[in-house]
Amino acid sequence: MADKTLKEIAKKMANLDIALLTTHTSRGQLSSRPMSNNGDVTYDGNSHYFTFEESRTVKDITENAHVNLGFTGAKGLYVSIVGTAHLIRQKSTMEEHWLPSLNQWFPQGIDTPGVVLVRVEAKRIKYWQGEEEGELTVK
Repeated sequence: MADKTLKEIAKKMANLDIALLTTHTSRGQLSSRPMSNNGDVTYDGNSHYFTFEESRTVKDITENAHVNLGFTGAKGLYVSIVGTAHLIRQKSTMEEHWLPSLNQWFPQGIDTPGVVLVRVEAKRIKYWQGEEEGELTVK
């Protein structure tokens, strides 16, 4: 197992946009849905996704903040991130991660009623690429 640093894993993850975000439901089941980080792919151990306050995603995170992100990329790269989700409603923080392309889903920008930013703070990252695999605990 060839463990890498967060910087090395971030380089491998460059340009990965879509993740499967898995949450725990109130009935103890797992629920996954595709989420786009809208090009905010400079990975520092945190991932950011916008959604609506009334979504199942927000309900699940409110009840249990332990989540998983699954990515797949070019050259057989697979990444699994175990982390803690945080719901952010401060407009100043949302502005830091907002891109104009989000207006197609949130027509009033960050002023769209009910918009929420989900930040997933990584705790453990596992990756596989060909014969190489590794794991990193993020502090």
